[in-house]
Amino acid sequence: MSRIGKLPITLPKGVEVTYNKGNITVKGPKGELKRSINPELGVTIEDGIATVTRPTDQKRHKALHGLYRALLANMVKGVSEGFKTEQELVGVGYRAAAKGQQLELTLGYSHNVIFELPSEIKVATTAEKGQNPKIIMECADNELLGMVAAKIRSLRTPEPYKGKGIKFSGEILRRKAGKSAGK
Repeated sequence: MSRIGKLPITLPKGVEVTYNKGNITVKGPKGELKRSINPELGVTIEDGIATVTRPTDQKRHKALHGLYRALLANMVKGVSEGFKTEQELVGVGYRAAAKGQQLELTLGYSHNVIFELPSEIKVATTAEKGQNPKIIMECADNELLGMVAAKIRSLRTPEPYKGKGIKFSGEILRRKAGKSAGK
């Protein structure tokens, strides 16, 4: 069996999982998430524990087994605890301001970049003296949060010489030496 796929998923209090012929719905205090899965796989929910089962030991079923178990575990964690990501803006004059579901970014271009966020994501920005401005996003859907964070990062990816750009908090960038002075 798949090492990841065979692990059971413990459902915290307040989280409800329903499975109906290829459709999974997970409800919890942070929201509700839905996903369609391969109908060949099965999901059983007993005594607060959810398990994903596969019909055969074919390579394709093994791959899907681990995938959908991990996706279901992320859905359960998302509706119970939620996911959070932090990004830093490194650069002189780089700023971020959250106005409702819009994120206004000053990234050294001739104009400000206005980024429209999905309604599921909560955003906050901080700008403390002596530290880089930060964008903090929270969401129940890990996949959506990761895609939005990657899209924001792509607006100004960190360059390898000075490290200017948008990076994830705690991310270690590979730096280049640059030109050597005189021969």
